Amino acid sequence: MRRAILRAAILVGGLATGLPAVVQAQPAPRREAVRIGIMSDLSGSFADVAGQGSVVAAQLAAEDFGGRAAGLPVQILSGDHQNRADTGSAIARRWFDTEGVDAIIDLPNSAVALAVSEVARTANRVALVTAAVSSRLSGEACSPNLIHYSLDTWSMSNVPSRTLVQQGGDSWFYITADYAFGHDLERQSGEAVTRAGGRVLGTVRHPLGTTDFSSVLLQAQASRASVVALANSQADFINTMKQTSEFGLTRRGQRVVGLAVYISDIVSLGLEATQGAIVVSNFYWDMTDGTRSFGRRFAERMGGRMPTDLQANAYAAVIHYLKAVEALGRATDGRAVVARMKATPTEDAVFGRGAIRPDGRRVSPVYVFQAKAPSESSGRYDVYRLIREVPLEEAYRPLAQGGCPLAQGGG
Repeated sequence: MRRAILRAAILVGGLATGLPAVVQAQPAPRREAVRIGIMSDLSGSFADVAGQGSVVAAQLAAEDFGGRAAGLPVQILSGDHQNRADTGSAIARRWFDTEGVDAIIDLPNSAVALAVSEVARTANRVALVTAAVSSRLSGEACSPNLIHYSLDTWSMSNVPSRTLVQQGGDSWFYITADYAFGHDLERQSGEAVTRAGGRVLGTVRHPLGTTDFSSVLLQAQASRASVVALANSQADFINTMKQTSEFGLTRRGQRVVGLAVYISDIVSLGLEATQGAIVVSNFYWDMTDGTRSFGRRFAERMGGRMPTDLQANAYAAVIHYLKAVEALGRATDGRAVVARMKATPTEDAVFGRGAIRPDGRRVSPVYVFQAKAPSESSGRYDVYRLIREVPLEEAYRPLAQGGCPLAQGGG
């Protein structure tokens, strides 16, 4: 197994110069600092939506909190899990056992997130999942050491499905990546469409990494479905959308909705290819004074790039985590910290007010956006028009339906 990359730790507020302090990969004194590890995909398929941007978001949060919690300086470390559950677990064990890390945040890739959550539970540390999307994280795999910040597959599939059926999009056709993630999105969306009174006309599945979607899109056209739903993500979504534009599905009156779309995807494709696409998210940088301020500060450190919702989640998670550590006066008992986080309403400049349920699900406003036409955009990241804010009872899976034992016990 390749040695995972351990990036330099940033000591926020602990050095008069404010310069990075390099932390060697060796045992560290346990209570020198509150240490937060950002475990991400720093070089692979999730690097744009999380990656180094999540590290920067965490650094901004630690700075905004004042750089100290429970009388100790706050340190932000980062590591690359390389999209491998075994690598993520190994980093987590090393961080917890020998490097004094108190909490791990980010964790794009659900297999990695599930594995690291179990390591955190065993070690009684904290896992704050701000980038993985499996609904199992607040379902049967919930943990008293885990909080799930990022929207999950239930929200990503149910919200746009219900919204579009209500708007008249009552017939659906799915283009689905042929693996568990795609199947899950398709299944949950199809169930939501049917419950809302719509019909599923058909589906076609494609292998991961497909580049030619011409035959797939011909089937979508021939279905005459009012909505073509893309149950795929990352490169597969980008390739599908490019060719959807070339085939002119939206010009022929079909609406296209991506079930797992991030602002980085829209910017990469451009509005010429994505105009009219429906996107569900809990964050957009150009919504409030708070989001715009965060976006500008983030962009200054990220070469002009605006934050994704996953990166904004990392900011919010660090803020709320440090509030709990400060209130308890310690970071050593992970279950106690998570219990305090659940008991305290969430509030920050990026998401406003929210809450954390007993199953570990963070709830905050969820929005339906539509990608703008090029003529409506004033800049590269001016890409969304708000369609609606989704009521919280519609935006998240009901607490009793997830299968989390903590939902019954209140913990």
